[in-house]
Amino acid sequence: MPLAIFDLDNTLLSGDSDYLWGRHLAELGAVDGESYEAANRRFYEDYKAGRLDIMAFLTFSLRPLAENDPAELERWRADFIERRIHPLIGQPARALVESHRRAGDTLLIITATNRFVTEPIAALFGIEHLIATEPERRNGRFTGRVTGMPSFREGKIARLRDWLAQTGHSLAGATFYSDSHNDLPLLELVDHPVAVDPDKALHAHAEGAGWPIISLRDHATTA
Repeated sequence: MPLAIFDLDNTLLSGDSDYLWGRHLAELGAVDGESYEAANRRFYEDYKAGRLDIMAFLTFSLRPLAENDPAELERWRADFIERRIHPLIGQPARALVESHRRAGDTLLIITATNRFVTEPIAALFGIEHLIATEPERRNGRFTGRVTGMPSFREGKIARLRDWLAQTGHSLAGATFYSDSHNDLPLLELVDHPVAVDPDKALHAHAEGAGWPIISLRDHATTA
């Protein structure tokens, strides 16, 4: 069964769950709203520009997990999923996932966003397999640190190779869907790379390489 691999933010979702989680925390008063939002925006702009310092970002973004009670975090997350994530899941994204499911492909989401935020989102798509950045836990609480390698840029390849070795799957015939030039290392590795509502850099690369370019916003598709 070939792999159908999906990036999450701005690919299956019409928005960025990592950035929106930060805004959600600010809205709740769990973090200092003005300063946290300003830093959150700077990191997001760095990501889009391809200059994100992933470890600096994770130090910033995982701190609220360490500073708050796990039960409170789960209540906030449930509200976040309901109010901020459900509206970002369009019918075209659901239809794409289901087309691969019907074909018998193995479905996998791979994302740089941490597992606490993304695990329930993967469940909304009925996708069992998730590779995400892993926040460290000790004695039932988050520490604010990362376990292992973040699944970002080349880190996605390293984490995917580990997963392949553990599960016995292979990349033969694999498809990968992404919106971001940050995912070019993995897009160039798979047999079937697909650019989804791509940023300018990925759009240009995909056109030059002859990759499919699709939209999950209006279902427009070009070769």
